[in-house]
Amino acid sequence: MEKKINKFDDKDFSQGENLEQYLDADIRTPISEESKKISENTFHTRGLTAPPDIDESHCMKYKLNCCKLATQDWIGELEIDASFNEFPVCEVRFKNCHKDFFILPEEGKFNVGDIVAVESQSGHDIGIVSLLGLIVKKQLTKKRAKLEEITKKLYRHARVADIDKWISTIELENTTMLSSRYIAWDLNLNMKVNDVEYQGDGTKAIFYYTAEDRVDFRELIKILAEQFKIRIEMRQIGVRQEAARLGGIGTCGRELCCASWLTGFQSVSTVTARTQQLTLNPQKLAGMCGKLKCCLNFEQSTYLEELKAFPPPNVHLLTQKGKCFFNKIDIMKKMIWYHYANDNSTIFAIPLKKVNEIIEMNNVGKRPETLEEFAVVNQKKVDEGISYSLDDLKKIEDK
Repeated sequence: MEKKINKFDDKDFSQGENLEQYLDADIRTPISEESKKISENTFHTRGLTAPPDIDESHCMKYKLNCCKLATQDWIGELEIDASFNEFPVCEVRFKNCHKDFFILPEEGKFNVGDIVAVESQSGHDIGIVSLLGLIVKKQLTKKRAKLEEITKKLYRHARVADIDKWISTIELENTTMLSSRYIAWDLNLNMKVNDVEYQGDGTKAIFYYTAEDRVDFRELIKILAEQFKIRIEMRQIGVRQEAARLGGIGTCGRELCCASWLTGFQSVSTVTARTQQLTLNPQKLAGMCGKLKCCLNFEQSTYLEELKAFPPPNVHLLTQKGKCFFNKIDIMKKMIWYHYANDNSTIFAIPLKKVNEIIEMNNVGKRPETLEEFAVVNQKKVDEGISYSLDDLKKIEDK
């Protein structure tokens, strides 16, 4: 058979030669203009579908566009006097996983969606007003924060120079992240820089990284500060926070919950998987972050409530044909599978109502003739393939 030669074998693409021009038109996936605009938009991390206008610091299009941290202001939709819906603190969002509270100035009128300059540890930062009014008071209660603890101030609406500087610094975030990765690799540091967040005035940047052990990054900070001429702050995050920042598609086919709406991460244990009668397969129960999926917690309370109606697994059924042992359950179908002690090759699916009837008969000393008269389905017990132990699952358990 004649060897098929790849048409790219004699091409060198290392010098930036465009590979797309060598692809056949019939196999190239067309990209819509709208998708191209979204992919090229660096401001989607700020909840904006397009870069802001330099001359426009307050605009309704900055309000809730593609923003992960958006909160519905239900109080503002009530027909009440505006004077009753006043509160001296506002909420300002920055990157999609970062918001904070600030004291409003006595002068000036602000609206949700305004680009504003706010106080930071040094210099000022640029953000977008996300909430105003009494709903902010509700948010403070939710975050367990007190009004007297809010000390940072909102300075003013962002000026043209502020927005221009803000745009230029955000456009540097991706290249800065990639450069910092290369520098960390050259220094043989066992860490990964996942994200970079510039301060609005361009004088400081926060580098988010993940690492299994402690990392001595003093030399890295020195090189980054010298190369980018900014103050550096290194902030370690977990693998769940990393997945939230990078984003992705889950096994359900939807965008990751942590990347789209989930902000609080709760511990997920192996008990959750066992409660829901899931196969202890780490490949199926682990998310993109390598830990147990956060969605395992979503229905845990429902399963715990439904399990109260089921008999314990150590309760055996007694028939004239022999003793029957518990095999598995289907909580939603309210079905329990049992098998005979002397024959575990066949399992019998019995409705929960019938199981309780058999248990009541056993409690008064009576035994039915066989399980077959109560069973809905009789099936052969099949090998489900590779078996996983609880130790395998604990390796990815989120402590």
